[in-house]
Amino acid sequence: MIIGNGLIANSLRNIDSEDHLFFASGVSNSLETKNSEFEREFNLLKNTLEKYIQSKFIYFSTLSVHDQSKQDSPYVLHKLKMENYIKDNSPNYLILRIGNIVGKGGNPNTLFNYLKTQITHDHKFNVHSHARRLLIDMDDINKFLVEICPSIQNKTISYAFPYYYNLQEIIGAIEKKVNKKAVYDTIDEGDFYQVSFEENVNQFFSGINPEDYIESLANKYI
Repeated sequence: MIIGNGLIANSLRNIDSEDHLFFASGVSNSLETKNSEFEREFNLLKNTLEKYIQSKFIYFSTLSVHDQSKQDSPYVLHKLKMENYIKDNSPNYLILRIGNIVGKGGNPNTLFNYLKTQITHDHKFNVHSHARRLLIDMDDINKFLVEICPSIQNKTISYAFPYYYNLQEIIGAIEKKVNKKAVYDTIDEGDFYQVSFEENVNQFFSGINPEDYIESLANKYI
């Protein structure tokens, strides 16, 4: 069963299972501050978990919980609250903390969609030179859930392609695909947080070159 109707939920339809509960509903705006939005999701999760207590509960969290600059943000605090509730109340769960998802459709303000729009429409934008991002193909989330996750129980896993892309690398892949040069100013700002990936994540992406991975994302989703 799948709870949600966004990018993740829609992409999971082909691996839906009666034995698994994919909780893919969530507050889409990471800058959200209204408590009512967070309470709505928490109540939905609580009621869903109680109703489907026998199913394996799979929750999609965020790697930004590792970002020290966001430790006090309502969004991160909410995600941690959700994670802790699942750990305390589900007998069989998997929490995936995921990076910047790239897929078909989804939130137009996600990093990849934002850059694609700015470049294709010749809009000028700013690039923080020190920023790094962890990306993940939505198709790889599906594959990981099918191939690796059935044997994993009651764990929290950080999941993304294990390479820290700088923004120029992402922009370069999009430029190549659309055959346009991006128009941007480089600002001496930005940072990134370190994530420890489990061996099964590193093995899952073993042998894949970072340049090939970002190029494949551009070819698939632009």
